[in-house]
Amino acid sequence: MAYSDKVREIYKEQLKDIENAGIFKQERFIHSTQAADIEVEYPAGSSLKKVINMCANNYLGLSSHPEVVKAAHEGLDSRGYGMSSVRFICGTQDIHNELEKKVSEFLGTENTILFPSCMDANAGVFEAILGSEDVMISDRLVHASIIDGIRLCSAERDTFKHSNMEHLEKKLQLHADKRLKVVITDGVFSMDGDCAKLDEMVALCAKYDAMLFVDESHASGFIGKTGRGTHEKYGVLGKIDIITTTFGKALGGASGGCVSGRKELVEICRQKARPYLFSNTIAPVVVSGVLKVLDILSRSTERRDKLEKNTEYWRKGLTEAGFVLKEGDTPIVPVMLFNAKLAQDVSRDLYEEGIYAIGFFFPVVSKGQARIRTQISAGHEIHHLDKALVAFNKVGKKYDILGKTKQAILDRYGQ
Repeated sequence: MAYSDKVREIYKEQLKDIENAGIFKQERFIHSTQAADIEVEYPAGSSLKKVINMCANNYLGLSSHPEVVKAAHEGLDSRGYGMSSVRFICGTQDIHNELEKKVSEFLGTENTILFPSCMDANAGVFEAILGSEDVMISDRLVHASIIDGIRLCSAERDTFKHSNMEHLEKKLQLHADKRLKVVITDGVFSMDGDCAKLDEMVALCAKYDAMLFVDESHASGFIGKTGRGTHEKYGVLGKIDIITTTFGKALGGASGGCVSGRKELVEICRQKARPYLFSNTIAPVVVSGVLKVLDILSRSTERRDKLEKNTEYWRKGLTEAGFVLKEGDTPIVPVMLFNAKLAQDVSRDLYEEGIYAIGFFFPVVSKGQARIRTQISAGHEIHHLDKALVAFNKVGKKYDILGKTKQAILDRYGQ
């Protein structure tokens, strides 16, 4: 069927509805390396503007670290640009095997398998290890990629209220007759910045003979005393059955992900996980960069320690200014605005003040939960944070949201 005028009009109307609602997403073009200070073209065709980046996943500031860039160049020179193949045909180099071993050592797991992204890891793992006789019980706020992976699996699906251990236990009791049970959670929840109660979850899984799956994408490299992740923070290293994580955030910021955990589960993924079997291998240049990142992290905790201090400073400044924040102690610090258009307007005005921070709203978060999700980096210096606090205060006063409760903001702006 041809792409008719009727079809075109249907999609144009959908786009118009999005735009009229004030929630149309526009891309910004960065004309520099990913860092605390960046040059941005926004909107398209505008002159470049120097801004402070307050919304990157570059938690450890390693995306443009000279050692990482050098290692990537060396990997490019010695192993080439790409593999042009999947792993089980001719897409495996020695450095892929080396990275899998180093990730296992870093995370404290038995084995690891690489994927093109953590989204691919989450898309492939459940279908590979579970069947129709089994059940998946997930926290209601897990990442969208986990939800997509769950949908691809034939096992029964259930959920428990966010971080509610009593509700989780009831669900484990309900599904006691299932062959295999897997409890599914983020380690750090990407939109709210809070951590899963992994110590309690490990105990419940042991009590009810269930496996525990944790996505550590917003934790690997900087959560826990040595940055191993949420499982280190809660003292359950070696007790998580399945960990997925990404190399596209703190661990270099490029791309790639993995499934790490029990050796049998990893081997099942190697044999059956479709994104692994049917997608090209991670490019050598990325593998080389991540290997260098793990070397840097093994030498010192300086970067995660600086990140922790920056986070405390930033959260304290926003709290004293009178913003409504989500509670937490991770570098994800959501400034709650509750109204989608307000989030867009605040983001736009912050940009004019030299601060790059994006508004989030439905369907990325639930309706009525719109926010500016700020993310702190070890690449930030105190002068970056001070300038950002001045801008947030100025814009907050403009919209009369400082010192206001959630209800007061809703009364003025609605959902």
